[in-house]
Amino acid sequence: MEAVRASAAWVASRSSHDNVDLQDRPVLFLSVVTFCPAVSWWYIESIACCSKIEKVVDKIQGNVPKVEWDFEGIHYFDNGPLTVQYLFILDALLLLLLASLGTDKDLSYDHLASGLKLALEKDKTALDADRLKNYTGPELRHLLNWPRPLPIEEERVRLLHEVGLELERSFGGQAANLVKSAGNSAATLIELITRHFPVQQLIGPCLAIGLFPGSFTLKGHQVFLYKRAQIFVADLWGAFKGQNYGEFHDINSITIFADYIVPAVLRELGILKYGSNLSCSIDSNCEIVPGSEEEMEIRACSIYAVEKMRDLISKKFGKQLLSIDIDLWLWSCGVQNMALSHHRTLSIYY
Repeated sequence: MEAVRASAAWVASRSSHDNVDLQDRPVLFLSVVTFCPAVSWWYIESIACCSKIEKVVDKIQGNVPKVEWDFEGIHYFDNGPLTVQYLFILDALLLLLLASLGTDKDLSYDHLASGLKLALEKDKTALDADRLKNYTGPELRHLLNWPRPLPIEEERVRLLHEVGLELERSFGGQAANLVKSAGNSAATLIELITRHFPVQQLIGPCLAIGLFPGSFTLKGHQVFLYKRAQIFVADLWGAFKGQNYGEFHDINSITIFADYIVPAVLRELGILKYGSNLSCSIDSNCEIVPGSEEEMEIRACSIYAVEKMRDLISKKFGKQLLSIDIDLWLWSCGVQNMALSHHRTLSIYY
């Protein structure tokens, strides 16, 4: 998605607050910042971050370890349309960051994925569109085998209703029909998702009202991430191993999916460097406000960092890697490191 790549580069080149001392900027980024070359020590800091990317690339010799899509064994898969329905609802309901805020330490992506899997194994109609549009909060809890109210439960129920209604109205109730209508194009599928399911788009909730679908605003500029739409494409590609519902002729157009694990791993590798205030907030488990500059910069610059890594691998080693593969590798590293500090944002848009 060129719009996502361009947005990420734009954010990376402007990742500073006016009238704020350099050391207190939320994020110190990844490449020479052409808009401010006169500040020589900022220039040097940026070059140092670039060298970190090169060190990582050289260390792995341009080879990203292959990670299987369901390496944790938590996803439903039957090689058919029901898997597509499962993945679509899973990616619409991502609960990734809720656990990290201390509201419910047991709630995680793994619980959501395995909970929906168990529900489908018990009842193949559990994710039918006519049921999605009528679920209540208590029924959603039962579906996920969850014993208490979910964080932001009303919003998640609303989201389910919207997904069920639009699937029924436009695609005969089946996400598989949505995928078929894209004609094996990842870009077309993302465009269809963002047009028909605006709740699928990653928009900061405090900034979404009144904007064109698929964007948020940073410093007066429209920025695109399309995280959920892209991750659905990637899940299809990974689950079906590039065949059947997962066959896309332009899969290389997909970027990474800016969440909370990948930025934390990039920070651990020294590729992302945060200013002192942001570092303190993250290391102290303080909430980063959804839609804030800090959140947007962390996520957009993670995309930019991986694109620079991908470009460098191509130039130095002649290898054309998919951003999806780099994302899965970084993600797998992160989820296996329980001590990793990551930003915490309470939002339904992850």
